Amino acid sequence: MPANALSPDLERVKTRLKHIWMAGDYDRFSRYMEGGAREFYERLHVAPGSRLLDVGCGSGQLALMAAKDGLEVIGVDIAGNLVERARVRAQAENLRARFEEADAEALPFEDASFDVVASLIGAMFAPRPDLVAKELLRVCEPGGTIAMANWTPQGFIGQMFKTVSTFIAPSGAPSPVLWGDETTVRERLGKGLSELHLVRRRYTFSYPFPPSDVVEFFRLYYGPTNQAFASLDVGAGERLRQELDALWSAHNRAGMGCTTVLAEYLEVIGIRA
Repeated sequence: MPANALSPDLERVKTRLKHIWMAGDYDRFSRYMEGGAREFYERLHVAPGSRLLDVGCGSGQLALMAAKDGLEVIGVDIAGNLVERARVRAQAENLRARFEEADAEALPFEDASFDVVASLIGAMFAPRPDLVAKELLRVCEPGGTIAMANWTPQGFIGQMFKTVSTFIAPSGAPSPVLWGDETTVRERLGKGLSELHLVRRRYTFSYPFPPSDVVEFFRLYYGPTNQAFASLDVGAGERLRQELDALWSAHNRAGMGCTTVLAEYLEVIGIRA
């Protein structure tokens, strides 16, 4: 087997991941996350004229914000339909941003190509985190910024993933939420950085409908939840729905008929050595 060839098991994992993220409608789903994305982006304080790579860009949420600031922007994602949606959004707003279908474990760029390499709840889902860390460091120029936002194991989304995982077979890959653990991040990125700042922050999920409808919203539009439900029979699907409804209801801070939940994530800001 060639050195860069994938094993059959890994090939299946990657195919499954691509299918998951192409399912549902992440563009529609992400529109309710604009506020938290804006807060993350603004804390980066990116200098005008910088070259920014958005890894796991989805339908372009973070990349389009940067493009509006006049940055030189490229976004990459494994889901081809989301890449195409990002292109359409950029064209509709007359923004200069390039989007490509690409793998976070094998970024198609030269060494030190970007001033900022960012990933907002994206690269954390790739199955080989050591390769992701290596690639994020490789394409960032010395003195540049590597920035990630990753769900924590203890936070609300980490709990939601744990709930779902009791109903479906594991992928065999390391848990994505390990990217939300400080010690793990230091092990993966620390040697390539001259500075590393880790801060736990809260992402606000806010919906003008009750928790039961939020669960249905996730089932319809969020790829991982969409595919989890699709893999279950009617009885198991109903049990999962009830558990997720209870989880969202228990954490809901809004009044009757609405849902507001604060989800913890780890903000990773590093300077490339």
